[in-house]
Amino acid sequence: MKKGKVTVIGAGFVGSTTAFALMQSSVVNEIVIIDINKDKAEGDALDMSHGVPFMKPLKVTAGDYADAAGSEVVIITAGANQKPNETRIDLLKKNAAIFRNIVGKLTEHITHDTVILVVTNPVDILTYLTYKISGFPYNKVIGSGTVLDTARFRHSLGEHVGVDARNIHAYIIGEHGDTEVAVWSTTTVGQIPMDDYCKSCSCCEGINKYEIYEKVKNAAYEIIQKKGATYYAVALAVKRIVECIMRDEHSILTVSSLLKGEYGIEDICISVPSIVGKDGVTKVLQLNLNEEEKAALTHSAKELKKHIAEII
Repeated sequence: MKKGKVTVIGAGFVGSTTAFALMQSSVVNEIVIIDINKDKAEGDALDMSHGVPFMKPLKVTAGDYADAAGSEVVIITAGANQKPNETRIDLLKKNAAIFRNIVGKLTEHITHDTVILVVTNPVDILTYLTYKISGFPYNKVIGSGTVLDTARFRHSLGEHVGVDARNIHAYIIGEHGDTEVAVWSTTTVGQIPMDDYCKSCSCCEGINKYEIYEKVKNAAYEIIQKKGATYYAVALAVKRIVECIMRDEHSILTVSSLLKGEYGIEDICISVPSIVGKDGVTKVLQLNLNEEEKAALTHSAKELKKHIAEII
Protein backbone atom coordinates (compact mmCIF):
# COMPACT_ATOMS: atom_id res chain seq x y z
CA MET A 1 0.00 0.00 0.00
CA LYS A 2 1.26 3.45 -0.93
CA LYS A 3 0.93 6.03 1.85
CA GLY A 4 -1.22 8.96 0.79
CA LYS A 5 -2.59 7.43 -2.43
CA VAL A 6 -6.25 7.94 -3.32
CA THR A 7 -8.15 6.83 -6.42
CA VAL A 8 -11.29 8.63 -7.60
CA ILE A 9 -13.57 6.68 -9.93
CA GLY A 10 -15.76 9.06 -11.90
CA ALA A 11 -14.68 12.42 -13.34
CA GLY A 12 -18.06 14.09 -13.32
CA PHE A 13 -18.94 17.16 -11.25
CA VAL A 14 -18.57 15.35 -7.91
CA GLY A 15 -15.50 13.29 -8.83
CA SER A 16 -13.53 16.17 -10.31
CA THR A 17 -14.41 18.55 -7.47
CA THR A 18 -13.51 15.87 -4.93
CA ALA A 19 -10.12 15.31 -6.56
CA PHE A 20 -9.49 19.06 -6.52
CA ALA A 21 -10.47 19.29 -2.84
CA LEU A 22 -8.19 16.36 -2.01
CA MET A 23 -5.28 18.13 -3.73
CA GLN A 24 -5.49 20.71 -0.98
CA SER A 25 -5.38 18.15 1.81
CA SER A 26 -2.09 17.64 3.60
CA VAL A 27 -2.60 13.87 3.76
CA VAL A 28 -2.82 13.09 0.02
CA ASN A 29 0.36 12.51 -2.00
CA GLU A 30 -1.06 10.86 -5.12
CA ILE A 31 -4.44 11.02 -6.87
CA VAL A 32 -5.51 8.70 -9.68
CA ILE A 33 -8.62 9.66 -11.67
CA ILE A 34 -10.51 6.94 -13.55
CA ASP A 35 -13.41 7.57 -15.90
CA ILE A 36 -15.03 5.84 -18.86
CA ASN A 37 -14.33 9.10 -20.71
CA LYS A 38 -10.54 8.85 -20.70
CA ASP A 39 -10.08 12.28 -22.30
CA LYS A 40 -12.05 13.91 -19.47
CA ALA A 41 -9.98 12.10 -16.82
CA GLU A 42 -6.73 13.03 -18.58
CA GLY A 43 -7.83 16.64 -18.99
CA ASP A 44 -8.71 16.93 -15.31
CA ALA A 45 -5.42 15.35 -14.25
CA LEU A 46 -3.43 17.71 -16.50
CA ASP A 47 -5.37 20.77 -15.35
CA MET A 48 -4.88 19.90 -11.67
CA SER A 49 -1.22 19.05 -12.17
CA HIS A 50 -0.60 22.59 -13.39
CA GLY A 51 -1.73 23.83 -9.99
CA VAL A 52 0.69 21.66 -8.02
CA PRO A 53 3.42 24.37 -7.92
CA PHE A 54 1.04 26.40 -5.72
CA MET A 55 0.88 23.71 -3.03
CA LYS A 56 2.88 20.85 -1.57
CA PRO A 57 4.26 18.34 -4.11
CA LEU A 58 1.85 15.62 -5.18
CA LYS A 59 1.10 13.56 -8.25
CA VAL A 60 -2.19 13.67 -10.19
CA THR A 61 -2.71 11.21 -13.05
CA ALA A 62 -5.45 9.59 -15.09
CA GLY A 63 -5.48 5.82 -15.23
CA ASP A 64 -7.48 2.61 -15.35
CA TYR A 65 -8.51 0.12 -12.68
CA ALA A 66 -5.07 -1.45 -12.46
CA ASP A 67 -3.73 1.95 -11.35
CA ALA A 68 -5.95 1.83 -8.27
CA ALA A 69 -3.67 -0.82 -6.78
CA GLY A 70 -2.03 0.30 -3.55
CA SER A 71 -4.59 3.02 -2.79
CA GLU A 72 -5.41 3.72 0.84
CA VAL A 73 -8.86 4.88 -0.23
CA VAL A 74 -10.84 4.36 -3.42
CA ILE A 75 -13.70 6.82 -3.85
CA ILE A 76 -16.55 5.88 -6.20
CA THR A 77 -18.45 8.87 -7.56
CA ALA A 78 -19.34 7.41 -10.98
CA GLY A 79 -22.94 6.95 -12.01
CA ALA A 80 -25.93 8.59 -13.61
CA ASN A 81 -26.64 12.13 -12.43
CA GLN A 82 -29.73 13.01 -10.41
CA LYS A 83 -32.06 15.09 -12.57
CA PRO A 84 -34.49 17.81 -11.46
CA ASN A 85 -37.59 16.29 -9.80
CA GLU A 86 -35.86 12.89 -9.64
CA THR A 87 -35.42 11.33 -6.20
CA ARG A 88 -32.25 9.50 -5.19
CA ILE A 89 -34.19 6.24 -5.26
CA ASP A 90 -35.19 6.88 -8.90
CA LEU A 91 -31.49 6.53 -9.71
CA LEU A 92 -31.28 3.08 -8.17
CA LYS A 93 -31.59 0.66 -11.08
CA LYS A 94 -29.40 2.74 -13.40
CA ASN A 95 -26.60 3.06 -10.92
CA ALA A 96 -26.84 -0.50 -9.59
CA ALA A 97 -25.95 -1.79 -13.06
CA ILE A 98 -23.04 0.66 -13.33
CA PHE A 99 -21.73 -0.40 -9.90
CA ARG A 100 -21.77 -4.10 -10.67
CA ASN A 101 -19.37 -3.37 -13.50
CA ILE A 102 -17.16 -0.95 -11.56
CA VAL A 103 -16.80 -2.98 -8.38
CA GLY A 104 -16.15 -6.18 -10.32
CA LYS A 105 -13.23 -4.57 -12.15
CA LEU A 106 -11.94 -2.67 -9.13
CA THR A 107 -11.63 -5.63 -6.78
CA GLU A 108 -9.33 -7.39 -9.23
CA HIS A 109 -6.65 -4.83 -8.38
CA ILE A 110 -7.08 -3.76 -4.74
CA THR A 111 -6.73 -5.67 -1.47
CA HIS A 112 -8.64 -5.58 1.79
CA ASP A 113 -6.13 -2.99 3.05
CA THR A 114 -8.01 -0.41 0.98
CA VAL A 115 -11.12 1.38 2.22
CA ILE A 116 -13.84 1.75 -0.42
CA LEU A 117 -15.81 4.99 -0.03
CA VAL A 118 -19.07 5.22 -1.99
CA VAL A 119 -20.47 8.65 -2.83
CA THR A 120 -22.83 7.93 -5.75
CA ASN A 121 -26.56 8.06 -4.99
CA PRO A 122 -28.59 6.38 -3.68
CA VAL A 123 -25.52 6.06 -1.47
CA ASP A 124 -26.83 3.72 1.25
CA ILE A 125 -28.07 1.13 -1.21
CA LEU A 126 -25.00 1.35 -3.42
CA THR A 127 -22.74 1.03 -0.36
CA TYR A 128 -24.57 -2.16 0.58
CA LEU A 129 -24.35 -3.43 -3.01
CA THR A 130 -20.61 -2.66 -3.07
CA TYR A 131 -20.15 -4.57 0.20
CA LYS A 132 -21.97 -7.59 -1.22
CA ILE A 133 -20.20 -7.60 -4.60
CA SER A 134 -16.70 -6.82 -3.32
CA GLY A 135 -16.49 -9.42 -0.57
CA PHE A 136 -14.59 -6.82 1.50
CA PRO A 137 -14.90 -6.69 5.30
CA TYR A 138 -18.02 -4.75 6.23
CA ASN A 139 -16.08 -2.03 8.03
CA LYS A 140 -13.94 -1.36 4.94
CA VAL A 141 -16.90 -0.42 2.71
CA ILE A 142 -18.52 2.85 3.75
CA GLY A 143 -20.67 5.52 2.19
CA SER A 144 -20.59 9.30 2.51
CA GLY A 145 -24.05 8.87 4.03
CA THR A 146 -25.46 11.82 5.94
CA VAL A 147 -22.14 13.56 6.59
CA LEU A 148 -23.23 16.40 4.30
CA ASP A 149 -26.83 16.37 5.60
CA THR A 150 -25.45 16.73 9.12
CA ALA A 151 -23.33 19.69 7.99
CA ARG A 152 -26.39 21.29 6.38
CA PHE A 153 -28.33 20.74 9.61
CA ARG A 154 -25.62 22.34 11.73
CA HIS A 155 -25.33 25.24 9.26
CA SER A 156 -29.08 25.92 9.39
CA LEU A 157 -29.17 25.73 13.18
CA GLY A 158 -26.11 27.96 13.49
CA GLU A 159 -27.73 30.58 11.27
CA HIS A 160 -30.93 30.37 13.29
CA VAL A 161 -29.32 30.98 16.69
CA GLY A 162 -26.38 33.09 15.51
CA VAL A 163 -23.67 30.67 16.62
CA ASP A 164 -20.71 29.26 14.68
CA ALA A 165 -21.92 25.98 13.14
CA ARG A 166 -18.82 24.25 14.53
CA ASN A 167 -20.28 24.74 18.00
CA ILE A 168 -23.60 23.17 17.08
CA HIS A 169 -23.65 19.47 17.92
CA ALA A 170 -26.35 17.73 15.91
CA TYR A 171 -26.88 14.73 13.65
CA ILE A 172 -28.94 13.69 10.68
CA ILE A 173 -29.16 9.88 10.63
CA GLY A 174 -30.85 7.19 8.54
CA GLU A 175 -31.10 7.25 4.76
CA HIS A 176 -29.29 9.97 2.85
CA GLY A 177 -32.56 11.04 1.33
CA ASP A 178 -36.28 11.44 1.88
CA THR A 179 -36.57 9.36 5.09
CA GLU A 180 -33.56 10.86 6.87
CA VAL A 181 -34.01 11.64 10.57
CA ALA A 182 -33.08 14.79 12.48
CA VAL A 183 -32.00 13.87 16.01
CA TRP A 184 -33.40 16.83 17.90
CA SER A 185 -33.27 15.09 21.29
CA THR A 186 -29.46 15.21 21.44
CA THR A 187 -28.92 18.53 19.61
CA THR A 188 -26.94 21.08 21.63
CA VAL A 189 -25.39 24.52 21.34
CA GLY A 190 -22.11 23.89 23.08
CA GLN A 191 -23.34 21.68 25.90
CA ILE A 192 -26.75 23.36 26.19
CA PRO A 193 -29.77 21.48 24.78
CA MET A 194 -31.12 23.33 21.75
CA ASP A 195 -34.59 23.83 23.26
CA ASP A 196 -33.11 25.30 26.45
CA TYR A 197 -30.79 27.57 24.48
CA CYS A 198 -33.65 28.96 22.40
CA LYS A 199 -35.75 29.60 25.52
CA SER A 200 -32.96 31.45 27.29
CA CYS A 201 -31.47 33.55 24.49
CA SER A 202 -32.75 36.67 22.79
CA CYS A 203 -31.51 35.51 19.38
CA CYS A 204 -34.68 33.77 18.28
CA GLU A 205 -38.29 33.22 19.21
CA GLY A 206 -38.39 29.47 19.43
CA ILE A 207 -37.42 27.14 16.62
CA ASN A 208 -39.53 25.74 13.81
CA LYS A 209 -38.15 22.20 13.75
CA TYR A 210 -40.25 21.06 10.81
CA GLU A 211 -39.21 24.01 8.67
CA ILE A 212 -35.51 23.49 9.38
CA TYR A 213 -35.74 19.73 8.78
CA GLU A 214 -37.49 20.23 5.45
CA LYS A 215 -34.90 22.80 4.40
CA VAL A 216 -32.08 20.35 5.15
CA LYS A 217 -33.79 17.34 3.59
CA ASN A 218 -34.64 19.18 0.38
CA ALA A 219 -31.40 21.16 0.05
CA ALA A 220 -30.01 18.99 -2.75
CA TYR A 221 -33.26 19.20 -4.73
CA GLU A 222 -33.19 23.00 -4.49
CA ILE A 223 -29.57 23.21 -5.66
CA ILE A 224 -30.17 20.74 -8.51
CA GLN A 225 -33.20 22.75 -9.60
CA LYS A 226 -31.14 25.96 -9.64
CA LYS A 227 -27.86 24.79 -11.18
CA GLY A 228 -28.20 21.15 -12.22
CA ALA A 229 -25.97 19.40 -9.68
CA THR A 230 -24.47 19.56 -6.19
CA TYR A 231 -20.72 19.10 -5.84
CA TYR A 232 -18.82 21.70 -3.78
CA ALA A 233 -20.10 20.79 -0.32
CA VAL A 234 -20.16 17.04 -1.00
CA ALA A 235 -16.53 17.20 -2.18
CA LEU A 236 -15.56 18.82 1.12
CA ALA A 237 -17.53 16.19 3.02
CA VAL A 238 -15.66 13.44 1.17
CA LYS A 239 -12.35 15.19 1.81
CA ARG A 240 -13.16 15.20 5.52
CA ILE A 241 -13.94 11.47 5.51
CA VAL A 242 -10.71 10.69 3.63
CA GLU A 243 -8.69 12.72 6.12
CA CYS A 244 -10.23 10.75 9.00
CA ILE A 245 -9.22 7.50 7.34
CA MET A 246 -5.71 8.46 6.27
CA ARG A 247 -4.83 10.15 9.55
CA ASP A 248 -6.50 7.38 11.56
CA GLU A 249 -8.30 10.13 13.46
CA HIS A 250 -11.02 8.07 15.13
CA SER A 251 -13.34 11.01 14.55
CA ILE A 252 -17.11 10.68 14.73
CA LEU A 253 -18.95 11.06 11.41
CA THR A 254 -22.39 9.99 10.21
CA VAL A 255 -21.07 7.74 7.44
CA SER A 256 -23.19 4.93 6.01
CA SER A 257 -22.04 1.47 7.03
CA LEU A 258 -23.40 -2.00 7.68
CA LEU A 259 -25.34 -2.33 10.92
CA LYS A 260 -25.31 -5.66 12.73
CA GLY A 261 -28.04 -5.22 15.31
CA GLU A 262 -27.35 -1.66 16.43
CA TYR A 263 -30.61 0.27 16.88
CA GLY A 264 -32.38 -3.04 16.20
CA ILE A 265 -31.29 -2.85 12.54
CA GLU A 266 -29.41 -5.58 10.69
CA ASP A 267 -28.00 -6.24 7.22
CA ILE A 268 -28.39 -2.73 5.84
CA CYS A 269 -26.03 0.18 5.28
CA ILE A 270 -27.40 3.30 6.88
CA SER A 271 -25.98 6.42 8.54
CA VAL A 272 -25.50 6.73 12.29
CA PRO A 273 -22.64 8.36 14.22
CA SER A 274 -19.57 6.15 13.83
CA ILE A 275 -15.89 6.27 14.72
CA VAL A 276 -13.86 6.50 11.49
CA GLY A 277 -10.17 5.65 11.14
CA LYS A 278 -7.70 3.83 8.92
CA ASP A 279 -9.82 0.66 8.94
CA GLY A 280 -12.97 2.49 7.95
CA VAL A 281 -15.67 2.25 10.61
CA THR A 282 -14.15 1.00 13.85
CA LYS A 283 -17.22 1.45 16.05
CA VAL A 284 -20.89 2.36 15.64
CA LEU A 285 -22.20 4.64 18.38
CA GLN A 286 -25.68 4.19 19.78
CA LEU A 287 -27.44 7.46 20.51
CA ASN A 288 -30.08 7.66 23.20
CA LEU A 289 -32.91 8.35 20.76
CA ASN A 290 -36.44 9.17 21.87
CA GLU A 291 -39.31 6.94 20.77
CA GLU A 292 -40.24 9.13 17.79
CA GLU A 293 -36.67 9.13 16.51
CA LYS A 294 -36.32 5.37 16.99
CA ALA A 295 -39.49 4.78 14.98
CA ALA A 296 -38.33 7.14 12.23
CA LEU A 297 -34.94 5.40 11.97
CA THR A 298 -36.63 2.00 11.83
CA HIS A 299 -38.91 3.29 9.06
CA SER A 300 -35.90 4.63 7.15
CA ALA A 301 -34.18 1.23 7.33
CA LYS A 302 -37.32 -0.58 6.17
CA GLU A 303 -37.65 1.69 3.16
CA LEU A 304 -34.02 1.06 2.19
CA LYS A 305 -34.46 -2.70 2.58
CA LYS A 306 -37.51 -2.60 0.35
CA HIS A 307 -35.52 -0.96 -2.44
CA ILE A 308 -32.50 -3.23 -1.95
CA ALA A 309 -34.78 -6.22 -2.54
CA GLU A 310 -35.41 -4.86 -6.03
CA ILE A 311 -31.76 -5.19 -7.09
CA ILE A 312 -30.31 -8.10 -5.08
